[in-house]
Amino acid sequence: MLVSRKAAGTLFVGGALGMTLGSLLYPAMLGVQKVSSAPERVVATPATGPLTEADRDFVVEVRSAGLWEYPVGQKASKKGTTKAVRDAGKQLVDGDASLDAACRDVADQLGITLPNQPSPQQQSFETRLNAESGKQFDTDLATTVRATNGQFLTTIASVRTTTRNSLVRALADQANDTVLDHITAMEKTGLVDFAQALAQETTSPGLPAQSLTPPPAVAGQPQVVLTPPANSTVSPSPTAG
Repeated sequence: MLVSRKAAGTLFVGGALGMTLGSLLYPAMLGVQKVSSAPERVVATPATGPLTEADRDFVVEVRSAGLWEYPVGQKASKKGTTKAVRDAGKQLVDGDASLDAACRDVADQLGITLPNQPSPQQQSFETRLNAESGKQFDTDLATTVRATNGQFLTTIASVRTTTRNSLVRALADQANDTVLDHITAMEKTGLVDFAQALAQETTSPGLPAQSLTPPPAVAGQPQVVLTPPANSTVSPSPTAG
């Protein structure tokens, strides 16, 4: 899910929206560089309400967060050394799969092109956790996921209180519930280093923009789907068709 605030992406609005927009911007999160300069600017006017740069950025941010957190959750559910860590991993998988389904549905309705990979920095989170084991893995997982979700809450609150688009508003509601669930799961492990988490949330990563930008999806490449577990306990999203 965040220290820097912007990233580049692509949005195409067509069909009922009556227009096609060129290259636009990706959103803000730990691991994603946000570069839009006018978040309140309306980029499309679908039937569900005006769509701003901030709205569009948020939809991509939700997608990017799940793309790195979901596989990390899968690994945690198997190699966590405590039941609390393994259970937390399962919650990540379950919640991210449901939220991603809603995100893809909203993006499809609003004509937003989503990435198929997280940013290079977010990929580095996953790579680092893949290489760790034992208590080090457990602690790093809990702290990193707690930090990224902690900062994401501020973005969700901002979008939820300012958007005029009903689809984005519903997605923000589900994202809020999912993020709070993930934060609680990490804290229940008893392994979160809160000082480190706060530092991650408030300190610039000092990386070039390309390291903080999810690569655009390759033309013709199938869209990555985060498959929900067979025993999913998360209710279907109200935004998913």
